[in-house]
Amino acid sequence: MSLRYATLGLLAQYSGSGYDLLKRFELSMANVWSATQSQLYGELNKLADAGLIEVSDIGPRGRKEYRITEAGRAELVRWITDTGDDPPMRRPDLVRVFLLGELSHADARRYAAGFAAHAASELKRLEQLRDSVSWGDSDADFYGRAALEFGLRDAAMEEQWARWLVQAIDERAAG
Repeated sequence: MSLRYATLGLLAQYSGSGYDLLKRFELSMANVWSATQSQLYGELNKLADAGLIEVSDIGPRGRKEYRITEAGRAELVRWITDTGDDPPMRRPDLVRVFLLGELSHADARRYAAGFAAHAASELKRLEQLRDSVSWGDSDADFYGRAALEFGLRDAAMEEQWARWLVQAIDERAAG
């Protein structure tokens, strides 16, 4: 996925300024795709140049509000429905697991325990996010909540798996 489609998707849901988009991005998309302010503003310019979004209003101090164009909506729908462009999943953390045999049992256990702690921390962060949002009945809220639910379940599974790995390493070290 790229920032291009995340930005198009947010603008398909609600028109807004770069600042509005950044705030919405930080509360939603940033949980699955990170971007800086300068990256987001740069992407807005690229999308406008490509005719996928347009300025719908200019407010005080030159504040621009953007909206998606029909061409932008068509490109977004194409991307959503065509997963063939997706790069293969990469998990450097799991490559490390494949290679833990190169470490001592203590170091391998420390890595697995750190993995579990990170997953537990992520689970807590996502639970706090879930509980802090006033979920409405819109499609955007429904599917945003669905994506968050995936993150909650994934973090819980990763924590459970990593705790299993710690125990398995302990049993292996004991002989």
